[in-house]
Amino acid sequence: MKRLWTVFEFELFSYIKNKSFIITTALICLIIGLGMFAPRVFDMSDLLGTESLKEKEGDSGEDAKEQALGIYDESGYFKDTKLLSDVFKDADIKSYDSAKALEKAVKKEDIKAGFYVIDDLHYNYYVINRNMMDESTYMFNEVLSTIHKQAYCVEQNIDYDEFSKEYEAPVECKEKILGKDAADSYWYCYALVIIIFMVIVIYGGMIATAVTTEKSNRSIEVLVTSIDSKYLLFGKVFAGAVAVMFQMSMILGCALIGYGINHEAWGDKLDIILDIPANVLVVFAIFGIGGFLFYAFLYGALGALVSKTEDINKSCGNLQMIIMIVYFIVLLQLTNIDGIAIKICSYLPFSSYSAMFARVGMGKVAAWEVVLSAVILYASIFFVGWLGAKIYRMGTLRYGNPIKFTNALKDIKTHEK
Repeated sequence: MKRLWTVFEFELFSYIKNKSFIITTALICLIIGLGMFAPRVFDMSDLLGTESLKEKEGDSGEDAKEQALGIYDESGYFKDTKLLSDVFKDADIKSYDSAKALEKAVKKEDIKAGFYVIDDLHYNYYVINRNMMDESTYMFNEVLSTIHKQAYCVEQNIDYDEFSKEYEAPVECKEKILGKDAADSYWYCYALVIIIFMVIVIYGGMIATAVTTEKSNRSIEVLVTSIDSKYLLFGKVFAGAVAVMFQMSMILGCALIGYGINHEAWGDKLDIILDIPANVLVVFAIFGIGGFLFYAFLYGALGALVSKTEDINKSCGNLQMIIMIVYFIVLLQLTNIDGIAIKICSYLPFSSYSAMFARVGMGKVAAWEVVLSAVILYASIFFVGWLGAKIYRMGTLRYGNPIKFTNALKDIKTHEK
């Protein structure tokens, strides 16, 4: 145990003292921490859909106008532009004498966009570059739809106010969610699945590279003669796990604390990502750490099967393919959280690290299911750790061409006999 601690301490400090590790962690924490204060420094009311500082101060001057809109009305319904001003509250409405003049104004960027109204059911919309958040046509459709209904009521001698009252009578619904609202949980589960995937791929690759580097410079020959190979592998993996937990807790902590201070400035818009229930965070930690350990042992063992760092991708290719398949299956199944596919994935050690906490966050999961999945995962970690140590011992002292994983298993089976 003392030797394991020695290896663990050495490997952990190699992470913590690494300049790139320190700089990366500090830089990400700084960016996220300062980013949480962005709404206090910049006017992000358009992006967040909140009230701007000028609106709060009651500024109704020209600066309060968002951008100008133009209209050419061939139908005669918009002689008074007040109707449009009531709908496009932040825009300055300008009338034009012809469609050509309207189009020219848009091209010169005198106005943001323009509407050429042909009749109460047809119009042309002019804009240079339409962004994804442009809802102008949707809003104008509502205006023309109202005008069309009014015209129809006049023709049929129907009282429009009475017709509108019945036709557009609001339907009231009071939701009483007795379980969990998957819509509220979707985005933070989505983000956590991506985070654990990146952690496993990045740090797993680092462990495999470290093992291969020691083998390529032959320093491993000295290590395995003085320390049991299982202590070397377990020390590397446990040190990587602690480094991951430290880095992720710092980054996630900065995000949660920063948002907690500034959630009102954000208009609570980031609740869908950062308002994570405590039970989901606990399950994420248990299964995230377990998933990292499971794959880290495999990465370490596979790193010992090659003698050159450029051969690591060949050795770890199949493992990375499994990780990618699990990643996409879980992400695609988030919209079907009670489906059979994600339920199966929540018990398999290859995928439970992301599937189980997603089910806890978005669906209904019994306590015994979580416990059973955790037991299977951590029992698999001990088995993979034992197997990884065997492969690590055998692979580190064999040089030359990369060793196939299947051949390594056959060699272990032969030696065990």
